[in-house]
Formats: sequence, structure tokens, C-alpha cells
Amino acid sequence: MTGIQIVQSANAVPERVVPNDELNAYMETSDEWISSRTGIKQRHVSTGQTTGDLCTSVAMQLLNQSGWRASTLDFIIVATMSPDYLTPATAAIVQGRIGAQNAFAFDVNAACSGFIYGLSVAEGFLHATGSRGMLIGGEVLSKLVDWHERSTAVLFGDGAAGVLLENKAGGKSAILASDLQTIGNLGNRLTAGYQPVNSVFTTDATDKHQAYFEMDGRAVYKFATHQVPESIERAVQKAGLLVHDIDYFILHQANQRIIDQIARRLSQPSDKFLSNVAHFGNTSAASIPILLDEAIRNGILQRGQVIALSGFGGGLTVGTQIIKY
Repeated sequence: MTGIQIVQSANAVPERVVPNDELNAYMETSDEWISSRTGIKQRHVSTGQTTGDLCTSVAMQLLNQSGWRASTLDFIIVATMSPDYLTPATAAIVQGRIGAQNAFAFDVNAACSGFIYGLSVAEGFLHATGSRGMLIGGEVLSKLVDWHERSTAVLFGDGAAGVLLENKAGGKSAILASDLQTIGNLGNRLTAGYQPVNSVFTTDATDKHQAYFEMDGRAVYKFATHQVPESIERAVQKAGLLVHDIDYFILHQANQRIIDQIARRLSQPSDKFLSNVAHFGNTSAASIPILLDEAIRNGILQRGQVIALSGFGGGLTVGTQIIKY
């Protein structure tokens, strides 16, 4: 147990909202078809903002709202699977733009579990040094979507959100326990962003469509509805708690049916499972911090409550953090 506190939260999403009915122009679908299967009603889509732009907006909000100076940050971590470049890291872009000259910065890519994996990494730094840090999950997934492929295009949206973290001696907040798992042998069930071998010495004949999302929906559903409850139960046990001791569950917002099924498997009331998937769709590493920020701003989360954060997705990965907010 470490006295690590979420000091501030913030989010940034593109202004452009695309409701389900608008997707009719690109594929054969309908609001009823999408919402009945996923719970998604709309998503935010970038019309020019990059992942770095969205994450920088979050970073500036975090600093302005907290009163922290960028120079007091010791590290910046960005969780993303849709960076602006392979290098520099999105976190380095943010660090340069906000003038956090004393912070080391790097990205974490664990897809939809990225924010949870990033929180685990941040905890290690904070526990070791007693420092201050910034963790952001940010995605522009619209650049990885084939907007004519109904099985994937209806799911994803763009956005970013993050938190300021501090190790406070004697603080009442804490990270109580974590559980991280990667099932790499199932990684081909969900892929995006294939980078072909391309040089004067070779030609890669791989289907270029692999640059876009490709998903075995049935396999991912089975993975999520089985592995996530097990991960939550392991993390809760490590924290010395019972599942019913959790005040709220903040899960990756992939699909409302998945969230509902996880609630049933844990035998917990649905109102403990916060959700905003209807408004944002699946924003991968950004989904948990966007929902977390909304819950904090709306007064749903109160200091002292015990929260389970759980992400799952590409890798395949799953990760759970039990925190005392």
C-alpha cells in the first residue's frame, strides 16, 4: 500500500461529434444496429487534432487547475496505441510543449489497458522517489479505422484524459493492489497499425488493410468477460478486500454488453459500474481516465472511496488497479 494520490484530473476530446446515423453514409448500418449491440450512440472524431495535441491540452488543464508548475514534474507517461510518430514519443512532445524540463518522458503501449499499465509504472517511480508525475491516456483511433468496415468502424472514438499523481506522506489516498496480465498468444485476435517491412532489399506483400483495426469480435468478447472478472477478483484479494467492498468499478469502455456481463459475473449491482460508452465509444487508453475525470467532476467519486479500475484489449492484455481515492 502506498500513499499515492490522484491530485487532479482532466480530459480533452475533439469538438466533432459523429452520431450513429451519420455512419450510414459510409457503410450499411443504423443507430439501432449499433446501439443494441454496443451501447454506443456517438463518438468524437478528430478533424485535425493529433494525439499529441489532445494530450497537450490535457496536460495544460492539469497544471492550470492544480496550480502546479511544469518544472516540478519528475516524469510524464503517455499511454497510447496511436502516437503521432514512432519517435519522438508522444510524452516527449507533451514535455517539450509544456516546458517540463525536469521531467523524463516516455510512452506505454498496452492498447486499451494502457492507462492501467501506466499507473503501475507510475506507482513504481512515485514509491521509489516520492516524486510528482503526470499520466495521460490519449488516442486518435480514427486514423486506424477503415470507415467502410462495419464490424470495427462503429466502435472507436478519439480523446485523451489524464491525472496528476503525488506520493504524499500520511495521505489517506493509496494504490492498494494491482493485477496485470498479458496473453500474447491471443494477440492476433485484435490488431491495428501493421508496419510493413519496406526497403530497397525486400518487398512486403502483406495486405495493407492490416494498417486498420482487425478484430475477432467473438474471441475478444469471451476474453473480456472471463479474464476481466478474474483479474478484478485477484486484485481485490491482494488488497485484502472483498468484491462487495468496492464502491465503484471504472472499466475500459469497449462495449456496454461486456460491462454488463462483467457485473453479472462479479454478482455486483449494475449501478456500481460507471459508463459513458454511449457518448464516446471505445477510446482505448483514454477511456478509463475520461470516465474517471467525469466521475470526479460530477461528484460521484468521493475521497476515501475504494475504486476498481480495469482495462482490457489489444495484446491481449488485462490490468486492474484497486485504489483508495
